[in-house]
Amino acid sequence: MPEKIQVLLIDDDEDDFVITRDIISDIPGRKYTLSWASSFKEAEELIKQQLHDVYLIDFHLGAHDGLELLTRAVAAGTKAPFILLTGQSDIETDEKAMRAGALDYLVKGTFNPFDLDRSIRYSIEHAKSLAEIQKLNAELELRVEVRTQELAEAIEKLEKTNESLYEAQQEIYKALQKEKELHELKSRFVTIASHEFRTPLSTVLSSASLIGKYKTTEDDEKRQKHVNRIKSSVSNLTTILDDFLSLSRIEEGMIHNVPSTFNIKNQSTEIVDEMQGFLKQGQKITYQHLSSHETANVDRQLFKNILLNLLSNGSKYSGADKEILLTTKVEKTAITIQVQDRGIGIPEADKAHLFTPFFRAQNAVNIQGTGMGLNIVKRYVELMQGTLTYTSELGQGTTFTITLPTN
Repeated sequence: MPEKIQVLLIDDDEDDFVITRDIISDIPGRKYTLSWASSFKEAEELIKQQLHDVYLIDFHLGAHDGLELLTRAVAAGTKAPFILLTGQSDIETDEKAMRAGALDYLVKGTFNPFDLDRSIRYSIEHAKSLAEIQKLNAELELRVEVRTQELAEAIEKLEKTNESLYEAQQEIYKALQKEKELHELKSRFVTIASHEFRTPLSTVLSSASLIGKYKTTEDDEKRQKHVNRIKSSVSNLTTILDDFLSLSRIEEGMIHNVPSTFNIKNQSTEIVDEMQGFLKQGQKITYQHLSSHETANVDRQLFKNILLNLLSNGSKYSGADKEILLTTKVEKTAITIQVQDRGIGIPEADKAHLFTPFFRAQNAVNIQGTGMGLNIVKRYVELMQGTLTYTSELGQGTTFTITLPTN
């Protein structure tokens, strides 16, 4: 028999406790145990004991407010999720709650057993996802410590032997540079992963909570709107995970160049058709094959991944109703791929870092993405012993040209 979920209600109004207790008791098939803290001080002591799986916290707590208690608890390292109970529904309250660390908020007098049950379950799952990210951060920190220890041992040996001083200094410099790069990579990874996962997860949580409020046929349009938001967020999460997995497999040497003979024109047409469902409103991809030869011998999967990444970027960084141009050409010893968009372009100051993992250009920080796509494309091209060049003008668009040798 599964253990009961321990819920702590923090509210200075006993009537609200009775109401909440009755709502929880009406949740079908769910086993919850509800405890009550009637003051700020009592709640603070109970939270320190970490005896509960989730906290329902009232916005108003006498001379204090729930956000103050929530902020203190999160700063002290409390892992269990908080759900804010408020007397009003507005965007300002929602934003304050999320900034303080709440994973959801419910408006008193409007939620039913189904709403409360769903909010508790989604908040617990969301908290688990954030805990996984923190665990990954800790593991990366440990790797840095291990590498630092290895570096310290290397320095000690060099001091004892004192041989080849110049070479030793160069090795130390390289090791320090690698250490610095690893630390920077870890910091960028944690920052991007936390943000990119939290944003779609919060959208899913918010939309899932709101869907339950639309119960009539007249609400079908609103309900479908939130269903589409959930689908879009899940698609974003899948893309992020695919990028992380691709980068990891490249780093571990698990991706190989395995050429095969296939029709470049037919494959490119299929990829363009596959991209249709991901384009913004009014966008279109215009494809042209510029040679009479259509077959070539290259790695089919890597070819597809390169095109999908470049076409996806072309759509992502272009506005609605913009055209993306794709051309392919098969010659005797090589094939050429060119993807041209009419999007935001790349600032001059950012071009030197364009293929750095996790790098985002200054004019792209508000656009969904991890900064891994172009780095992955570059690694794929190098794996296929090809070349990648580009031209870009700010506000006018970007053109990527790839040449791949054929066998």
